Amino acid sequence: MTKRALVLGATAVAVTGITITGAGILNKGQAFFRESPKEIVDEVWQVIDRNYVDPTFNQIDWKATRSQYLNRNYANKEEAYKAIREMLKKLGDPYTRFMDPAEFKNMQIDTSGELTGVGIQLAADEKTKKLTVIAPIEGSPASSAGVLAKDIITQIDGKSTEGMDVNKAVTLIRGPVGTEVKLTVLRGNQSLDFPLKRAKIEIHPVRYSTKTSPTGNVGYIRLVQFSANAAAEMRDAIQNLEKQGVSGYILDLRSNPGGLLYASVDIARMWIPNGGIVSTVDRQGVSDKETANNRALTTKPLVVLVDGGSASASEILSGALQDNRRATIVGTKTFGKGLVQSVRGLGDGSGLAVTISKYLTPKGRDINKHGIDPDVVFDLNDQQRQALVRDRDKIGTPEDPQYAKALQVLNQRISGKDITRAGSK
Repeated sequence: MTKRALVLGATAVAVTGITITGAGILNKGQAFFRESPKEIVDEVWQVIDRNYVDPTFNQIDWKATRSQYLNRNYANKEEAYKAIREMLKKLGDPYTRFMDPAEFKNMQIDTSGELTGVGIQLAADEKTKKLTVIAPIEGSPASSAGVLAKDIITQIDGKSTEGMDVNKAVTLIRGPVGTEVKLTVLRGNQSLDFPLKRAKIEIHPVRYSTKTSPTGNVGYIRLVQFSANAAAEMRDAIQNLEKQGVSGYILDLRSNPGGLLYASVDIARMWIPNGGIVSTVDRQGVSDKETANNRALTTKPLVVLVDGGSASASEILSGALQDNRRATIVGTKTFGKGLVQSVRGLGDGSGLAVTISKYLTPKGRDINKHGIDPDVVFDLNDQQRQALVRDRDKIGTPEDPQYAKALQVLNQRISGKDITRAGSK
């Protein structure tokens, strides 16, 4: 497993790419599995036993659990898969999950940016266990139709999602380009139907432009996903905007559901000249710290936009910028996902995502289930939010109220009149 492939995403990925780590067991193991489904049950148990972040395994006797499941007889692999999912539920962690070969293949989508589906990332809410939209991907069918972060998916093509495994939901949502799927979501007390046509989605994670302001041109950068090419595109954006002589930056992380851990670290180093970025802590309490390397591309004033759809890798980046007093964070509280998974292939072509560590901001903040609190809280009302959904070209313009607030804060910083003080509370 390579460190650079660690994942900071949601419970399951409906259309977003992910880097797979580990090669699984070898052909000899595959042959053994065909003879004994117990082999894959034991392989999953072993991976959890060696790597799972919680050494108490959610206060259960993990060794006794192994005996319990290996003493069963499995007529076929489907029975073994059902037992594995049952076993993993005992951990109480929706981010540690098993994927059968079809589900695992769905997850092995190239992170280079070409995806097929409807454009949402899903998680099981840690409290309610309900299927929750982390964020729609900008420009996707789901985004264009008006699906929002925090929407609860209650039905897929009329089939109730009550008690449904997230990977099962992903399998139902995915399908050939041009076919349709209807999602029924609960938003507050309102039930909404979204008929969506599956499509091929090209994702360039970074979009940027210059914007006019009272203090001169500023750079606006929107980062929609921490995929494998995000850091390279971010570097190009900053370097090009620097050549244009912008006086400051707005970095838009709204509805960015996360992605690869080291993409967030690499991008943080482009903004932070020195200081800590993130530390990951495994179950032995061993801390692996990442720091800036004195190679920042700019030291000009920076404002970061976040919302409830800004998750995991977005929270690492915004937390690092906030703790180092490098940026002022504007918007609403972020999603609150502070766990790291490794994803690996198993012997029969199935896969396993395992929570192996938690991460802390440079000041030691554990944001899991809490999120990052903005320095300047500025929310959208329902009317404003719907206006942006109907016309996404307004995002990052004066007709986007959160952007307008961020620009106001940035101008204060540029002019030296910033009363919020970046990173202060």
